[in-house]
Amino acid sequence: MTGRVIFDIETSGFPIEVFDSAQYEYLMKFAEEEESEEKREKERAKVIERLNLYPLTAQVVAIGMLNVDSSQGVVLYQANEKEEWTQEIDKVLNIFAPDEIRKDKVKIKFISGTEVEIIQKFWEYISKFKIFITFNGRGFDCPFLMLRSAILGIKPSRDLMEYNRAKREPHIDLLDEFTFFGITRKFSLDFYCKVFNIESPKSHGITGHDVNQLFNEGRFRDIAQYCMYDLIAEAELFFRWEQFLNPKNIGSNSYL
Repeated sequence: MTGRVIFDIETSGFPIEVFDSAQYEYLMKFAEEEESEEKREKERAKVIERLNLYPLTAQVVAIGMLNVDSSQGVVLYQANEKEEWTQEIDKVLNIFAPDEIRKDKVKIKFISGTEVEIIQKFWEYISKFKIFITFNGRGFDCPFLMLRSAILGIKPSRDLMEYNRAKREPHIDLLDEFTFFGITRKFSLDFYCKVFNIESPKSHGITGHDVNQLFNEGRFRDIAQYCMYDLIAEAELFFRWEQFLNPKNIGSNSYL
């Protein structure tokens, strides 16, 4: 295995109607304890809105992967029809790289499929890389993919929960790195992007809160493109960390 890849997922909660009465009662347990019907209704709505956060109540609708060294990647996404297409964006991910190795374009291939198909392809691709990079992957993306795979009967090609703080292998979680493993406050990707003068994925008019609605409306390509912009922002943030905060590079004045 060689190379470094960033990955990011988008998820969508299942319709509340798919859960049986016992599951519904379990999910709404605390909402039903509210003192008034108005408050109960608000809490029920919050529960439904948050279904996308858990692998037992949601599905993976997009998985993006971006090789940070080649600036090429793929977004695997759910759609009603099979389709493949490519998008190329003028963007330098690593502004610190010397001119002779600097890449000035990002090329992403989009491939649609069922949830099973896109997760299977993810495991095929991720097994080729030595290092994988995420933003809050240890707290969300990694366990989500592991559990969805188990639920769907798909065997992972590697353990995404393997973690070595000292070596930064095989996983670099940027949220852990920018909080020094929980010592400082966590901020959103959007917040970090703005502070580090990186274009936020939200600047394109879609946020993670919109994914449920977009999926229900059949706007699958919009979700896939939002996932792509997440990848690009995370890659730029990664190179900020690598240049200035990676313990392996601190004290060096040259590009590593």
